[in-house]
Amino acid sequence: MTGDGRRSARSRTKPSSDVNEDDDAFNKAKPISKLRRVKTKDHGTALRILNADLKIILGFGIVAALIIFFLVNHLISIAEEARRPRVVTPFPAPRIMDLPQFQGEHKESLYWGTYRPHVYFGIRARTPLSLVAGLMWLGVKDGRYFIRHICQDSDDLSTYGWTSHNGRDFGHQVLVDQDMTLATSFLKYKEDDSGYGGDWAVRINVQNQGWNEEMQKNVHLFFYLAEEDGNALSLGGDILDIHENSLLASGSRTDIGEWQLHLKSKADLEVHYSGLRTPHIHNLSDLVQENLASQLIRFNRLQLPDIYQSSSNILVFQISGRIPLETDIVFVSGAGENSRVEERISNLAGVSLTNQLNKKQREFDVKFESCFQLADKLDSNSIHVGKAAIGNMLGGIGYFYGQSKISIPKNSNVKSHDDFLLYWPAELYTAVPSRPFFPRGFLWDEGFHQLLIWRWDLHISLDIVGHWLDLINIDGWIPREQILGAEALSKVPAEFVLQHSSNGNPPTLFLVLRDLVNGIKKNKFTASESSEIISFLQQAFVRLEAWFQWFNTTQLGKDVGSYYWHGRDNLTIRELNPKTLSSGLDDYPRASHPTEDERHLDLRCWMLLAADCMNSVAELIWKENKPGKDYASTSNLLSDFDTLNQMHFDHASGAYFDFGNHTEKVRLSWKENMIGNNYVNRELVREVLERPELKLVPHVGYVSLFPFMTRIIPSESWILEKQLDLISNRSILWTNYGLRSLAKTSSMYMKRNTEHDAPYWRGPIWMNMNYMILSSLRHYSLENGPYRDKARAIYEELRDNLIRNVVQNYHQTGFLWEQYDQKQGKGKGARVFTGWTSLVLLIMAEAYNEM
Repeated sequence: MTGDGRRSARSRTKPSSDVNEDDDAFNKAKPISKLRRVKTKDHGTALRILNADLKIILGFGIVAALIIFFLVNHLISIAEEARRPRVVTPFPAPRIMDLPQFQGEHKESLYWGTYRPHVYFGIRARTPLSLVAGLMWLGVKDGRYFIRHICQDSDDLSTYGWTSHNGRDFGHQVLVDQDMTLATSFLKYKEDDSGYGGDWAVRINVQNQGWNEEMQKNVHLFFYLAEEDGNALSLGGDILDIHENSLLASGSRTDIGEWQLHLKSKADLEVHYSGLRTPHIHNLSDLVQENLASQLIRFNRLQLPDIYQSSSNILVFQISGRIPLETDIVFVSGAGENSRVEERISNLAGVSLTNQLNKKQREFDVKFESCFQLADKLDSNSIHVGKAAIGNMLGGIGYFYGQSKISIPKNSNVKSHDDFLLYWPAELYTAVPSRPFFPRGFLWDEGFHQLLIWRWDLHISLDIVGHWLDLINIDGWIPREQILGAEALSKVPAEFVLQHSSNGNPPTLFLVLRDLVNGIKKNKFTASESSEIISFLQQAFVRLEAWFQWFNTTQLGKDVGSYYWHGRDNLTIRELNPKTLSSGLDDYPRASHPTEDERHLDLRCWMLLAADCMNSVAELIWKENKPGKDYASTSNLLSDFDTLNQMHFDHASGAYFDFGNHTEKVRLSWKENMIGNNYVNRELVREVLERPELKLVPHVGYVSLFPFMTRIIPSESWILEKQLDLISNRSILWTNYGLRSLAKTSSMYMKRNTEHDAPYWRGPIWMNMNYMILSSLRHYSLENGPYRDKARAIYEELRDNLIRNVVQNYHQTGFLWEQYDQKQGKGKGARVFTGWTSLVLLIMAEAYNEM
C-alpha cells in the first residue's frame, strides 16, 4: 500500500427527468443498499435507472473491497514487520536519498556512468535493473588467447587505470597489454531531444608499442549491451556493415525511451555478433570465450557466429581490424521520431567527439589545479600521479544493488533454512578500494575516500555518504562490507560473504562530516552548498545518532570510557594473535587472549571523533535548541588527558597501548595428527608458554599513535615529545618511505599470523594512517609549544618520503599500491589500490582534516 491517500474515481448517473421529485427525495433518504422506487412512463427508462442504481452499488462495493484489501495487506505488512528479525529491519526514518537535493537535475546528471569498477571498462545506469555496456578484447599470453574483461592480476597488464575522470561525464583511461596500448574515453552529453540521463559516447583507440611501424597486427574488440531486466534487444541487421548503416542495436526502456547504439569509424573494420539469452551477466566472459572456441574448432575462424538467439537480452559485437585502430561507439536515448538522431550521433563521433574530449580534458586540468594547487609545489611527475589518484578514485565509483547476507545473530530465536538472513534490497553508490581485488563498498575505507572526493565534487560526496547512511538498520548497525548483486558476489570468497551484526568498523564517515561542518564555519562553501550540507545533516542526524548509540552500547568496555572491538575469536588455536577484523587493522597485535576486559585504544579515539562530530553537527543545525544526547560530555570524557593516561599510557616506554589479558610468550609450532591408519596431518598451531594476565599490550605501532592522531595530547606536554621520538626513531617506526605499521622492536613484527596469513599490519607502510599522522604533525607544528619546530621538521621529511616513494613506484610499476614495503619501499599487496592510497594527493596539496 502506497499510503498516498488517492481515492478511486467513480461516476454517478443522473436520474431521468421523468422521475417524481417526491419519490426522488424519498430515494435519497433510503440506505444505499436499497433500490430506488420510481414512476416511469416506459420500461426502458426504468431499466436505465435500475442500471444506474446497480452501478452505484457496484461502485461502492468495489471501493469497499479495495479498502478492505488494502487494510488487510497493511495489517499483513505490519505483522511481517513484527516477525522480521531486527538485524534485517531498516531504520524507521525518512531516507536521506529522498531529499530534494538528490532528485531532479542532480539525479539525472548522474544517471549514466562508468559505474562498473570491476571490469576494465563498463557503463551502467544508477538503477537496479539497468541497461549495461562493457568492453572486452582478445589478449595473448603464452601463445594462447584470453578474453580481457574483468580486472584481474592474472592478466598481467603492464598498467591500467583512469588518467583523468571528473566523476560525472568524462573520463580517459589507458591500458597496456603486452605490446598493445588501448585507450578508452567516455563522454556523456545531454541535449533537448535526449531521453532521461542523456546520450553517451565511447572512443576506443588501439596503438602498437615496440613494433616496426610497417608491421601491423589484428585486434579483436568486443563491445556488448545487456539488459539486466531480461528484456529483448533488437539487432541492427542480420549483416552488420557499418559503412552502409552504423546501427548496431536498438530497444526501448520506460526510463529513457527508445534508444539506439551506433558504431562510427573510418578504419577498415569487420563486425560480427552473437545474441545470447541468460539471466546472468557476471559470467559473460566465459560465454564469449566459449562462442569463439566453438567457432575456431568448427570453422577455424576467430569470430562470433552471427547468430541471434530468440529474445536475446545480451548482444556482443566483435569489432576486428588492424592496429592502429580508432572507433567511436555512440548511444542515443529518446530516439523516437523528430529527435534529430543523425545529428546527435554526428555530434558524438569523429572530429566533434575529439573536440569535446579535448575540451573536457582541459576542464579537468583546470579544476585539478584549482582544487589542489600543486603547480608551485611539485614537479610534473608528481602532478601526473596526483591526477591519476583523483581520476582513479572518481573512475572507481560504482553503483550496486542487491541484498547483503547477514549471519544469524547468536542467542536469537530466528529460524531460517539457511545459515544467513537477507538484508533488505538496497542500492549503494560508492567508491571502491581496488578494482581487481576489492571492487565493492567497504565502510571504513569510504570515510578516507570522501576526504578526497568532497574536495573535488561536494554533491557526489554527499550522495555517497547518504547512500551509506541509508543502509543503517533499526539497531543502528551498518554492514562493514557491501556485497550487493551477483557480479559483486562473484568476486568474494565464500568465507567473507556473511556479515556479522555484532561487529562494527571504524566510523570514518565522521571524518568527512567533521570536515564539512568546519568548512561551513570557515566559509569554505557557497551559500547554496552550505544550505545543502545543513539540509543533509538535518535529515541524517537521527541515523547518525543511532549509529553512534550502536557503538556506544554494543562496543562498550567494562570501565567508564573504555571500548573494545567485538568479533575476536577467543577459541582459535591456529592464529598467533587472534585477528581484529572489525577494527580494520586485521592482524595488528592485540591482547593474546580476547576477553571482555579489553580496552582498545583506537576505538576509544574513534568514539572521541564521533562524539565531537555529533556535538558539532548538533550545534550547527539546531544552534541552542539541540535535541537528544549531550555529546559534549562524552567528548569531554574521552578527551580527558589524565583519564586516557591512567588507562592506556606506559611511562617506561612513553607509548600508549591497548589493555587486556596478555602474554608475550606465544608461538606457532608444527603439530602432527594421525588421521586414520596411514595419513599424518601436519599443521601450525598456537602454543601458549605463560599464563596471560591483565596488563598493557606492549606493541608500539599505529594504534599507539591514535591519541596523537586525535590530538588529545596538549602541545606543551612532555608526552608529545615522546610521541615525536617514537615516530622519528629508525629503530622503531621511521623508514625512508613512510612510517611502518608496527615497530621493529615488537615481538610480532613481520610475524605470520597463521601458516597461510602473511604479516599485513605488522610492518608494511599504509597511506591512510600516514595521512592522519602527517595531519597531526602539521597541527602541532602550528601550535604554540616547545615542540613545534621538532614537529615541523618531522612533518616535512615524512611528507617528502611518502610522496617520493609513491611517485617513484607509480612510474616504475604503473600502479598505486595497497601498502609499501618498509625495507625497500616497493609496492605490496593489491595493486591498482586507488582507494585510500590516493590520499597521497591530499598530502601533496597539504590538505588535511581538522579537529
